[in-house]
Amino acid sequence: MPRRTPRSTLDRLRTPRRFFGFLKTASVCVLIAALLSPLTQTGVATAATSNDYCGGQCSDILPPGENGNATLAQILLNQAFGTQPSHAEDQLGPYANLATGSSSLTDAKINTFFNDASFGVASDQVASTEKPGGRTDVTIVRDKKTGVPHITGTTRYGTEYGAGYAAGEDRLWLMDVFRHVGRGELTSFAGGAASNQGLEQEFYRNAPYTEADLQAQIDRAVANNGARGQQALADANAYLDGINAYIDASDSGRYFPGEYVLTGHKDSITNAGTIDHFKITDLVALASVIGSLFGSGGGGEVNNALSLIAAQSKYGVEQGTEVWESFRERNDAEAVTTVHDGTSFPYATKPDDPQGEALPDAGSVTQEPLVYDRTGSAATATATKASATAAATTLSSAKRGMSNALVVSGKYTASGHPVAVFGPQTGYFAPQLLMLQEIQGPGISARGASFAGLSMYVELGRGQDYSWSATTSGQDIIDTYAVELCQDDYHYLYHGTCTAMDEVQQANSWKPTTADGTAAGSYTMKVWRTKYGPVEYRATVGGKKVAYTTLRSSYMHEADSIIGFQMLNDPDYIKGPSDFQSAAQHINYTFNWFYADSQHTAYYNSGDNPVRASGVDAEFPVWAQAAYEWQGWNPDTNTATYTPASAHPHSTDQDYYISWNNKQAADYTTASWGDGSVHRGNLLEDRVKKLVAAGGVTRSSLVKAMSDASLADLRAEDVLPKLLKVVNSSTVTDSTAAAAVTKLQAWVTAGAKRTETSSGSKTYANADAIRILDAWWPLLVKAEFEPGLGTDLYNAFTANLTIDESPSAAHGPTGSHAGSSFQFGWWSYVDKDIRSVLGESVKGGLAQTYCGGGSLSSCRDILISTLKTAAGESASTVYPGDDLCSAGDQWCADSIVQRTLGGIKHGNISWQNRPTFQQVVEYTSHR
Repeated sequence: MPRRTPRSTLDRLRTPRRFFGFLKTASVCVLIAALLSPLTQTGVATAATSNDYCGGQCSDILPPGENGNATLAQILLNQAFGTQPSHAEDQLGPYANLATGSSSLTDAKINTFFNDASFGVASDQVASTEKPGGRTDVTIVRDKKTGVPHITGTTRYGTEYGAGYAAGEDRLWLMDVFRHVGRGELTSFAGGAASNQGLEQEFYRNAPYTEADLQAQIDRAVANNGARGQQALADANAYLDGINAYIDASDSGRYFPGEYVLTGHKDSITNAGTIDHFKITDLVALASVIGSLFGSGGGGEVNNALSLIAAQSKYGVEQGTEVWESFRERNDAEAVTTVHDGTSFPYATKPDDPQGEALPDAGSVTQEPLVYDRTGSAATATATKASATAAATTLSSAKRGMSNALVVSGKYTASGHPVAVFGPQTGYFAPQLLMLQEIQGPGISARGASFAGLSMYVELGRGQDYSWSATTSGQDIIDTYAVELCQDDYHYLYHGTCTAMDEVQQANSWKPTTADGTAAGSYTMKVWRTKYGPVEYRATVGGKKVAYTTLRSSYMHEADSIIGFQMLNDPDYIKGPSDFQSAAQHINYTFNWFYADSQHTAYYNSGDNPVRASGVDAEFPVWAQAAYEWQGWNPDTNTATYTPASAHPHSTDQDYYISWNNKQAADYTTASWGDGSVHRGNLLEDRVKKLVAAGGVTRSSLVKAMSDASLADLRAEDVLPKLLKVVNSSTVTDSTAAAAVTKLQAWVTAGAKRTETSSGSKTYANADAIRILDAWWPLLVKAEFEPGLGTDLYNAFTANLTIDESPSAAHGPTGSHAGSSFQFGWWSYVDKDIRSVLGESVKGGLAQTYCGGGSLSSCRDILISTLKTAAGESASTVYPGDDLCSAGDQWCADSIVQRTLGGIKHGNISWQNRPTFQQVVEYTSHR
């Protein structure tokens, strides 16, 4: 029986139309707790299980909780009194507690902080049993501890129907939000708040699909994959039938998510209004959002060009290019790599003689308007010609960091079986983007996490005798083409013929809301598309007017990866590492995939990597001409020749693997700046390498290594000791600076962690040292580099790579309270520069030494001067406060918030830099 709340007088309260973010201001003035006792059916049956070879040694966790749906009454109660619906928050506490509990962790205590991820549910742990839609070929059993759905089907259709029904039960509102995001319709659906406008605009520019485009992607994916393609289509349709059956049941029973009332789609009194059924093209719209967020590496060629122009303007072409390349760190010799046995996998390397480059004329770049008002005029400030530096700052895109993996071969473990701790760092949301489930049926046997609305298969998790996970890889599958304009601004030359651009647009309008102050409004998003992809910028190149377009290999192919996930869920397909790598090869998004069973470990880097024309440099825009197109490129289907599986970084049974969005292997160029000598991947590398050297690795020791890294301040661990070495090269006579040095040194000696004094204290040990470094880092970076680079070039480089991403840095690429930290920053630049000042060996150093012009005494003066300034900054200045935290509250400024995507809110937790969904696995046997 579905989890539900009986209709009460509260359900009949009429609520004004407003977007879901309004809820932070909602209040209820009457006691309603007695009206909210949920009805459940307690069962005694045990969910059927397939063979489970993990021996009780598989665990997982996904905060805040499995239940992502809440009725109107539950939402209002949460807002008024903070009470939570069943299973909405029960994984948040164990997840948070690892930060202070990992020090005493043993294997026996792992499930204090994780869930038991064994298949099935013990009979005494069954909370409910239901036959969704009255079907006899599928059963959904939920366990008492977490409420996770365990779906068991006797037919393939019934199994997938059950998966869809469970998805509706747990994430219906979120699924609805994201299908509208993917279609550029969020404001019309959920209201015109700025956050909604920003979200739909961010994705629409990258994936401006029509309904015909969405359907064509499905048709191609099915047609190109034979029997597996046909099975995927049948699975998707059965999944949709399950979702829609839940919509109908929850509508007639009036236990649908309360957000539908709060946004005006349903009437709380009459039940008038509809919740639209899902259709198969909605799944592609959803996939486009997830793929854009986590699996599309590359782009940024215009930004790169602007910073190169700035470098050449300052130093001249030859020296400026050398300086640019040293900051780009394409193939840094000191970068930590996932494949560390020396195997080279060349991709997107620098050509000896670049061909076809189309660098913009200085000051000519403008961003293509996206938003237009009802008159057809650009509704946002029209981009104007500006300096390269200003344009670079404007064009800088928000980058996201996510996911890590620690995998150790059985040769180095206590049991002789591989051990893995891994998971995706997908951010913290309420409800969570991912959902947990177990699916058992013909051709499917898996448990783990899937993105809501795409959960016909488990996307990250475990099979009968193997587990797999992913991290974002970021290799470059996106290129920028300069299409020469002809006739007017909306025609371009394609193979010598003046061709009209396609105009794709999405109109949105919304009604006024009260709580968030959003007035009624409307606008239209408009994207101009070419055969080379959507137009993103306009400029001149050598005086010729061009449009810069963005073409990614996964564009118009959002549905293709379904085949790889189908394979990963198939116990008859996955028998070992080679099968796993073959399945991962069928995923066209850019991910690093990791595997562990009782005997082997493996790694594979996925993505449709286009084979570029000879001489094309992937770092910069090129002319939209046949000579510079991807090899084998067909513009009608956006298909091309892709690098073979053998050319993708891959490995089997390496001593260990680590990944934290770092470089994959030697000569494999990612699109990310900052893959240098200091990267957050080093936090894992140093710890796992030490464990492997000692041998006898266990699940708990690997979890400890992960947790220890998750609390480390990368700057303090890997860069601060060198900065202090410069400062202490002579006696520090200034009392303020000396006191600061003492505090910083004590912090480094204590381990350079951002940890509470005790569990729940909400106060950091070494709090003053942390404050000083948080204040000092941006000051020292600017003082170290700007004098030598000059303001224009310094600003251009900071547009390519932000200088800081500390947990409390709201200005950083992930924003405040996001958890993920220290992926993007100038740690490598500072490290290499300071080592040069100290006269230490540096492989692949910067083109020149910047701190104090290379003088140790001058550099020391700069560091001490900025350190004194930082030490004098108050906590209130360093941590200015926001709508959650008071100014000066250091712990709160760092803390993680589950960002609301619906009506239920949760409390913030202490900072940890770790995956959102995470597995701990060690298989005892194999089929």
